[in-house]
Amino acid sequence: MEKSKIYVAGHNGLVGSSVVRKLQAEDYVNKYTLTKTFCSKSFDLTFENEVNRYFDCERPDYVILAAAKVGGIQANRTYPVDFINTNIKIQTNIINACFRYDVKKLIFLGSSCIYPKACPQPIKEEYLMTGPLEETNKWYALAKLSGIYQCNAYNNQYDKNYVCVMPTNIYGINDNFDKTNSHVLPAMITKFNEAKLNNKDTIELWGTGTARREFLFSDDLANSLLFVLENFDAGKSIEECLINIGYGSDVSIKELAETIKEIVGYKGEIIWNTNMPDGTKQKLLDSSKINNLGWHSKTSLEDGIQKTYNWYLNVH
Repeated sequence: MEKSKIYVAGHNGLVGSSVVRKLQAEDYVNKYTLTKTFCSKSFDLTFENEVNRYFDCERPDYVILAAAKVGGIQANRTYPVDFINTNIKIQTNIINACFRYDVKKLIFLGSSCIYPKACPQPIKEEYLMTGPLEETNKWYALAKLSGIYQCNAYNNQYDKNYVCVMPTNIYGINDNFDKTNSHVLPAMITKFNEAKLNNKDTIELWGTGTARREFLFSDDLANSLLFVLENFDAGKSIEECLINIGYGSDVSIKELAETIKEIVGYKGEIIWNTNMPDGTKQKLLDSSKINNLGWHSKTSLEDGIQKTYNWYLNVH
């Protein structure tokens, strides 16, 4: 039997590159053939005609949409236009192309930030659109919400199978480690490592450190996406279209900082700038839907951070 063709949009990013590595390993190589990639200069996901040209040429059977413009609190506050416009363009072009070229199944990656700021914890899929969003990343969240409802619209009007995966905070190999534009975990790795190299007595971090976050290693997310591809189909309602992917427990930002500090080997003091925002007080996903299907995360936070830091040292 001919292998199915699969397109991983965002194959160079944190999540996409993890999915590609997974597809190239174990038994997946016997099930799927990765579609070819055009050079970035000639293939821009924000341009509809270029996306359609790619789909017309490659004709993928399955698509994992991991391409997105992402960043931490500071980036979201500084570039709201970029976050809402770029993400809506990318996902709209690819979702429409999936329909136009009869893709069998689409896995659309959203984010846990699409849920209301004051959600009960842990967050269930049914809590979507039940309250206001967190102000510090609402532009990114609104873009992802539009993608979810676009997928749901295709599922209802055309009986498609477009699944919307909501992962928790992701970190790992090939992450963005910029101190100002990255997410909290990789930004901390960079700050602690630079403070260690420069023999700084103190390091400043934003907020109070009391906010709680859940973190999932990118290779575990890649495993979950392929599990969803083969074991979960979208229904007609929004809840039946969504599936949360989480680690299963959370830590405070202060606990995270202390863990990274120890792994990096920094000996100085942490100063918390309480004039800066914490963001959502807590964001822990209820992942019982995928857990009940048989998938569970495998990489502990400590092991994941150590693997990420080792990779960081090798490339910086």
